Amino acid sequence: MEWIKHFNTINHHKRLVMELCFKLGMYKQGILHDLSKYHPVEFLVGARYYQGTRSPNAAEREQKGYSTAWLRHKGRNKHHLEYWIDYSLDEGHYMTGMKMPTKYVVEMFCDRVAACKNYKGSDYTDASALEYYESSKDHYLIHPETARLLEYLLKMLKENGEEKTLLYIKYKILGKKY
Repeated sequence: MEWIKHFNTINHHKRLVMELCFKLGMYKQGILHDLSKYHPVEFLVGARYYQGTRSPNAAEREQKGYSTAWLRHKGRNKHHLEYWIDYSLDEGHYMTGMKMPTKYVVEMFCDRVAACKNYKGSDYTDASALEYYESSKDHYLIHPETARLLEYLLKMLKENGEEKTLLYIKYKILGKKY
């Protein structure tokens, strides 16, 4: 019955991201977020490696040395920084992170907050997403401007809370009208 638990986890995560995106006026992104997780290539791996406390992709990666579900997922979802890795035009650099459009950085922020809420449950705090990001950012291939914006928003969340951070994103970053 792990597939039911995995299905519920996906739905819960998707609902959390959708709620955040809707608060920001990003309705289309909220609705379309992570639809690829329902595709058999991603869903069946998730059900097989489901643990409930972390991404099943990590468990598949530990067993196989790679994750088929993750490789498919990050190549179809523009809110993942890995989607934006390409060959650099600069001499001496082979692969690099490309600058992400702002709306996808914001969706990535929502995705990280929702993932932390989903996996940490009652242990979630407004610092959780920043702590997770900081624990793994050293190996990211991410454009410096993209990293600055994401880190700024994650720090703002930690220091000012979700409500103030979402208002800032909506009106200052996305430029929505009052």
